[in-house]
Amino acid sequence: MELGIGMFGDLAFDPQTRRPENAGKKLQEILEEIKLADEVGLDVFGLGEHHRPDYAISSPEIVLAAAASITKNIKLTSTVTVLSSAEPVKVYQDFSTIDLISNGRAEIGVGRGSFIESFPLFGYDLKDYDKLFEEKLDLLLNINNNEIVNWKGTLRAPVINQTVYPRATNNGRLPIWIAVGGTPQSVVRAAKLGLPLMVAIIGGMPIQFQQLMDFYKQEWVRYGHDPKQLQLGIHSHTFVSDDAAVTDGYYFNYAAQMNRIGRERGWGPYSKEQYNGGRSKEGALFIGDPNEVADKILYMHELFGITRFIAHMDVGAPTHEQMMKSVELFGTKVAPVVRKALER
Repeated sequence: MELGIGMFGDLAFDPQTRRPENAGKKLQEILEEIKLADEVGLDVFGLGEHHRPDYAISSPEIVLAAAASITKNIKLTSTVTVLSSAEPVKVYQDFSTIDLISNGRAEIGVGRGSFIESFPLFGYDLKDYDKLFEEKLDLLLNINNNEIVNWKGTLRAPVINQTVYPRATNNGRLPIWIAVGGTPQSVVRAAKLGLPLMVAIIGGMPIQFQQLMDFYKQEWVRYGHDPKQLQLGIHSHTFVSDDAAVTDGYYFNYAAQMNRIGRERGWGPYSKEQYNGGRSKEGALFIGDPNEVADKILYMHELFGITRFIAHMDVGAPTHEQMMKSVELFGTKVAPVVRKALER
């Protein structure tokens, strides 16, 4: 099983000015954290795309390109590229360029996104939310599989006998994962196309996703794909510390972020009871000491047979020092325990 880290570039807010911290400083810190993730032997690092004042990263591909020049082995991906409001030609070109810089380490994670700011920003109509993703994914896969592209849709001009460069390594083909929040239609799409599936489990109880995971596996086989080629991952909020006081105090970071988003979405205030419940074996938070986090990842493997776990690690903007320690522990303490257990 591959183990990796994902980040959105969460920005802390100054309690006096209510303004977010400097994005430039945050981006420099993220690059240091990616470099460390590579050095401690983690398999993959992903960055998300947002167009809001509380996140530093709007162009994950630019940050990943910078990361490619300072890392040696770790895979570099987006978690996710909001494909519905992006241009597939440019998405492929950006990530193929990262792939060439990194000697074949680039991947793309695509999704519709849970935030919708990019739609009006780039001139798209939300009534086309589903159709945009369907058509743009079709075009991206066409580009990924063919050096000469011929494609027609309804929401974009056709592409007739066009070439898209530069081509990625592996005969021009980049690994493309579909990221979902739990809709059966998205799962069927991934299975039908033979694409790896990344499921965001960020609340409630992971066991509630059992039926969805089984459905993906069932549909994968039904569409004629080799079960041995199936790749299934989960992306969950994670924070690792060997200091119980730090882990307990992280509640305030986490709650601040949940409440900020919750106010926009009509959620109630986030409580300490929810936090502690999420940290339990049956909860969706991978927050604790290295052994607690490792045991929980192994439990996810037991439940779902996952092939990849992405630890979304910067929720609520912990300090850079805390992040570096969390990344270090995830690579040097959590990952070895998980890998050794799965060798048996």
